Amino acid sequence: MSERIPQSPPEIKPVPEPVRRPLWSVMIPSYNCSVYLIENIRSVLEQDPGAELMQIEVVDDCSTDADVESLVRELGKGRVGFYRQPQNVGSLRNFETCLNRATGHYIHLLHGDDQVKPGFYSEIEQLFKSFPEAGCAFTGFVFVDEQNERLYDNQELLSEPGLLDNWLVRIARSQLIQVPAMVVKRAVYEQLGGFYGVHYGEDWEMWARIAARYPVAHSPKRLALYRVHRDNITSRYFLTGQSMTDAMTVVNTIQNYLPPGERAGAKRAAKKHLAHYFARTSDKVYHQYGKPYVALEQSKRALNMHFSRITFFYWLKMRIKIGIGYKIPKGPDMLIQAD
Repeated sequence: MSERIPQSPPEIKPVPEPVRRPLWSVMIPSYNCSVYLIENIRSVLEQDPGAELMQIEVVDDCSTDADVESLVRELGKGRVGFYRQPQNVGSLRNFETCLNRATGHYIHLLHGDDQVKPGFYSEIEQLFKSFPEAGCAFTGFVFVDEQNERLYDNQELLSEPGLLDNWLVRIARSQLIQVPAMVVKRAVYEQLGGFYGVHYGEDWEMWARIAARYPVAHSPKRLALYRVHRDNITSRYFLTGQSMTDAMTVVNTIQNYLPPGERAGAKRAAKKHLAHYFARTSDKVYHQYGKPYVALEQSKRALNMHFSRITFFYWLKMRIKIGIGYKIPKGPDMLIQAD
C-alpha cells in the first residue's frame, strides 16, 4: 500500500482454502465517525442471521475521535469483528483492506456513518436468487442529515425488482447509486479489482466498471440511508475543489467502458449533470460552510464545464452576493484555485 490513492484497481485475492465462507460479509470502514457508528452497527445487528451466515467487521483507519475498538466490543458483544490499520492509509486503501478481509460471497461495504433499514439483507438476497446472473444488486435509498431526518429520496429506477436495462449507459450519464444501498459479489471484486484513482466519485467508477461486465439487479424499496454531513469525505472535497476535478476524471475513465457510439452523448450528459449539481451546491458552500470565495470558484468551474441558464444563474448569484458583501464571514476565505 505505497500509494494512498492507487492508480490502478487493487487486487482482491480469492479467499484461501479452507476458510469458512458465510453468505454475507458486512464490512464497515470507519474513520472519525464514532458518533454515527453505534446506529450503523445496530442497524446491521437488528438483521443479523447469525455468524454462520454473516461476517460483520469494522475496519478502522486509525480514528482519533474515540476508542473505536472499545465501542465495537461493547456494542457487538463479541459478534462484531474489529481491525485497526497500523497507520492511517486513507479511504481507498481502507476499502481495499475491507474487501480483502471479507470472506463472504456477498460483500456489503457499509460506511461507518451510513445505515440500513430492516429488510435490506433479505431483499438483496432475494434479488440474487431471482437474478443469479447479476454481479451486484442494490436497493433504493434515502438521503438523511446528522439527526437521521429525511432530506430526499433517490430517483426511482424500477417500479418492481428486476434487472436494469441499458444500465451502463444510464450510470455513465450520472451517478444514481449511493454505497450503502449496494452489495457486490466477492467474485466480481476478485475479477475487476477494488476502488482506485480518485477520492470523490470512486464508487461511480466502480459501478460503471461492473455494469460493463455484468447485469445489475435492483429493488426500488428504499432500505438504505446515506448520511449527508459536514465531516464526510464528500463535504471535505467540496471545500478544496477536488470534487470537481475528481468527478471529471471519473467521467473520462468511464468513457473506456462504453461502446464507441455511446461515448460522446454520455460524456455530454454527465458534464451537464455535474455542472448543474456543482452550480446548485455552490449555495451550500457559501452559506452552510461560510466559504463565499470557494463557492464563487465552484460556480465558475461549473459554468466552464457546461454553459446553461442554471450554471450562469448561480455564477452570477455568487458574484452579486460577494459584490454586495452578503453574509460574508469575518476574515473571508481565500479563493481556492482550480487544479
